[in-house]
Amino acid sequence: MPMNKNLFSGTSGGSADEMLRAGPHVPASMRPYEEIRNRIISLELPPETTLARAELAERFNVSQSPVREAILRLEQDGLVVSYPQSRTVVTKIDVARIREEHFLRTAVECDVARALAESTDAAVLRKVKGLVKMQEALVGDIEQVELFKQLDEAFHEALFASVNQSNLHLHITARCGNLARLRSLDLPREVKMLSVLEGHRAVVDAIAEGNGEKASAAMRRHLSGTMERMPEIVRENEALFS
Repeated sequence: MPMNKNLFSGTSGGSADEMLRAGPHVPASMRPYEEIRNRIISLELPPETTLARAELAERFNVSQSPVREAILRLEQDGLVVSYPQSRTVVTKIDVARIREEHFLRTAVECDVARALAESTDAAVLRKVKGLVKMQEALVGDIEQVELFKQLDEAFHEALFASVNQSNLHLHITARCGNLARLRSLDLPREVKMLSVLEGHRAVVDAIAEGNGEKASAAMRRHLSGTMERMPEIVRENEALFS
């Protein structure tokens, strides 16, 4: 389906202009990539949406060079595919790739949790506990699911930063776009919000105890929930999956 400019002014993340003004530190070449990726992950740009490069360049008020760079990165992320004559299409969600991405994320993040538990830092615990408390206030309020999701992402980002692996977090995030779209389909449910919260609590408690094995196991359980529901999610949204 053709790209609709209205897709870039959804309520969940503010208008494109607002988002660009909010991040002046972001290089111009990164802005198209970040916003298009966010819209794909949130499914505001669903699979099979056509993205016209000329339209994108006009939308972001940039030359086509940053747009080409953004498209190339999105292709590397497995989120779009390009065809001759400058036509780019959002890919369907790839189940096989989801399994690979989940394997990668689980392997890395379980070790992150283990490392934190084995070198407990009071400042780190205060920070992640604060994020969990903010999530507690949102559980059950589906209208706040986007803010809940942002806090979820901030929680995991904080764990990576605490073991000096922020660049690794960026790499994992970029490589897990199909998994992120699956999670977008799973999260808008009260029971899922509660499950995420309980998972975060279990990870934090194990880290606070200084128990590396327990922290790793808690993280593994936390990251497995959406995967366990994947067959059901695919059945409910067959048109979105390859």
